[in-house]
Amino acid sequence: MEFSTFLIQLLNGVQYGLLLFLVSSGLTLVFGIMGIINIAHGSFYMVGAYLAWSLTGAIGNFWLALPAGIVISVLIGMLLEWLVIRWLYHRDHLYQVLLTYGLILVVEELRSVLWGDDVRGVDIPKILSASIPLTENQSYPVYRLWISAVCLLVAGLMYWVIQKTRLGMMIRAGASNREMVQSLGINIQVVYRVVFAAGLTLAALAGMIAAPVSAVFPGMGNHVLIVCFVVVVIGGMGSVKGALIASLLIGLVDTFGKVVTLAIGGFKVLPELSSMTVYVLMAAILLWRPEGLFGKRL
Repeated sequence: MEFSTFLIQLLNGVQYGLLLFLVSSGLTLVFGIMGIINIAHGSFYMVGAYLAWSLTGAIGNFWLALPAGIVISVLIGMLLEWLVIRWLYHRDHLYQVLLTYGLILVVEELRSVLWGDDVRGVDIPKILSASIPLTENQSYPVYRLWISAVCLLVAGLMYWVIQKTRLGMMIRAGASNREMVQSLGINIQVVYRVVFAAGLTLAALAGMIAAPVSAVFPGMGNHVLIVCFVVVVIGGMGSVKGALIASLLIGLVDTFGKVVTLAIGGFKVLPELSSMTVYVLMAAILLWRPEGLFGKRL
């Protein structure tokens, strides 16, 4: 493999991993802090992509559509927490799975009513439509680099909020001991509402910024959800740092697995089977650390 090709795949793997982190960090926040298994999380990745498409078409500007989509996502998150999620805090995980699965069906039906079932596309903004030349024949899109930069910025912002602010202190305390936080006069219900809205918005933001480099289509969040659960398991339940490391590992393993043909005993493994490498990675890590890379030991 030439160095330029290796560099392109390395950048692709990092970009894919960081995008996965944006989705999976919301999932791990909701599960680690609120104890809610939200299998509808991937649906909001799809909702974000459709918001980017519809708002860009309505406003005529991708840069105005992004903040508008973020505001709408926050409002949807708060409304869903108030209407649905708050009834699940003291319920068994089976109730959570069943209810959030029903939420998937509702979101898919609303998507069909509002936006139809056709495959859509979002144009890359002109300011980011250029490519950086690597060789005479190969280049790398500036927009993909911008996606990576946005994900890193969000990761840094999350770290600052969780570790350095009063809200982050309440979130960490609420994750450790809900009753103690309530006894101190903090409205834990409001904290949980903010956390759920933030988690949903992170998934929607990932869908919005990914829309220009991928098609916007029904059910696009299903595969992302499966991989995000793998990220959460590898990184450790409730660990945002673990989600970041696991996302980057999966992004690199998945990307290089699709472009490198492995020779085993003289037989060549088809690149289509390379997606198995992600689950092999998960199995290997769980054999070594059943609680995940940064999960708490049981």
